[in-house]
Parts: sequence; C-alpha cells; structure tokens
Amino acid sequence: MDLEAHRAELTAYCYRMLGSVHDAEDLVQETLLRAWKARDQYDSSRASVRTWLYRIATNVCLTALESRKRRPLPSGIGAASRDTEAPLKPALDVPWLEPFPDSRFSVEARADLRLAWVAAVQDLPARQRAVLVLRDVLEFSASEVAEQLDTTVASVNSALQRARVTVRGVEKPEAVREADDPEQRAVVERYLRAFEDADVPALVRLLADDVIMEMPPVPLWYQGRDDYARFMERVFRMVGTGWSARLTTANGQPAMAAYAPDPAADGGHRAHTLQVFSVAEGLVTANVVFAGGGIFETFGLPAVSGGGLAGQ
Repeated sequence: MDLEAHRAELTAYCYRMLGSVHDAEDLVQETLLRAWKARDQYDSSRASVRTWLYRIATNVCLTALESRKRRPLPSGIGAASRDTEAPLKPALDVPWLEPFPDSRFSVEARADLRLAWVAAVQDLPARQRAVLVLRDVLEFSASEVAEQLDTTVASVNSALQRARVTVRGVEKPEAVREADDPEQRAVVERYLRAFEDADVPALVRLLADDVIMEMPPVPLWYQGRDDYARFMERVFRMVGTGWSARLTTANGQPAMAAYAPDPAADGGHRAHTLQVFSVAEGLVTANVVFAGGGIFETFGLPAVSGGGLAGQ
C-alpha cells in the first residue's frame, strides 16, 4: 500500500480546506500516520486507497477546523481604502490566507487552487467546504462523499447547493487559464520590467480599470487604477528604486518575487514580497501582495539577491 504517492494531492486538498500550506502539511502527515496505523482495517472491496485516504483526511480537517478561524484576504473583511498614505500596520491577530507554492507539487496536485476561489471557500461552514471541494473539484460522487462524511446523499446534495450559492460569482477554477499561459506570462513579464524600472505609468497601462491590490498581513486593500498608481508611487518613494524581481507561480497563477534594494548589501537586494496576479484580457485584474510569514522560504526562494533575477 503506497500511501506516500497520495501526499501531494492530499496536501492540496487540506490547503483548500484550511487556507494554509503549513497547516495542510501537518494534517496530511497526521492523515498518513492514521492510515498506516489502520492499514490492516482497510477493505479494498469497499473503497479505493485514494477514497479511503480522503475520508481520513476529511475527518482530520473537520476536527482541525473546530478550533481554527477562517483565513480571509483583506477584501473579505472590509471595504476598500481610499487613503493610499494610510499606515501599513499588519493585523497579526488575523490568520490570513496563505499562497500555495506550485513548484513543490505536481501539476495535477496544484490545479484548482486560485486565490479568489480558495478565499471564497473559507467563508463556508466546514462540512459545506468539504462537500464543495470533494464534489466540484475532486469529482467524487455524491454517494462517495456521503460515505466519507457519514451522512446521506440527500444531505450532501443539499450542502452542495448551499455552498455553490455562497461561492457564486467567483470564477470556477477549471475555467481559468494556466499560469504558464503565454499571453498571461507576457503581461506579467511586462509588469515585472515596469516594476523593476519603478515606471508607474507603464504599470498603470497593464492594469484593468477596477484592478484590486491587497497586501496581507496589512488589512488595507485598494481598488481602481488611480489608487493603485498612487500606492505604487508611495512604495517607490518609501523603499526606493532599483528593485529586482523574478517570475514564479502560486496557486496556479502567475506570480512575482520582489526584492527591494538593500543599501547595506552593496548593490544587493533583500526579499520583500510575493505578488500573485490575476490576468484577464491582457490586463492585471488583481494583485495579492504577500509579505512576511516565511513565504520566501516556503516557496524555496532566496532571502537575498545580487540582482539579475528577472525572468528566471
């Protein structure tokens, strides 16, 4: 019984449920340990190993969610700010949604993980969350999900309907193009060059009219090209110009690791933020800017740079 072969997809599942890569990895470890201890009880005539593991993982996640708060993005807890000079004070008491490091997992495991969708799922009660992910993402049958949750098919179908109403309006994961789509990558590459040049007008030309920028753990968020531009002018005024950046992906979306100029490093740069983009019709529609929390380490990115990282 090869339990380890399922680790990646179980991690993605637990991430969808809890919104945290670190929590997901801990819960998958617990899932596999429980499965190993109960391996003599597994009955192949009742379920595949994969289905059996998802039942264990679901129970582990539901138990964990009893003592955990939901993980939002800033846009999920308040109105957009119009003050682009507001203090950037982190709200460290909020367990913010974390980005998912694509490079550490297989293509199959990291599908259907877009930030906006995962954030919407966090608004659901735990069992509705499980039903939605198991049915609409992992495509288990209603009867399989009922078995995994120790409930009835009717209850599963009812929970699924309620969950779909809650996430209605958020683009379905499978409807979104891949992070390595050439057109999307070209847009983000142009954004990266403009960012490194501190060229705010060039950045603005790449933005949709109602673009959103949010910056967990700072609870502020902005909407619209004008506020986005004013905030970027503030960033370059505060931190300086001469940034370095590199392309990556997170949550199946194009992303950029930004390195701020570090005067103490003789021309070098220090890790600053991981920026995850949504792109539609050739324009950036959203940028979620993650800072702190060991994000660069989680993504296997260096903490310092001597420059020249663009496009790597």
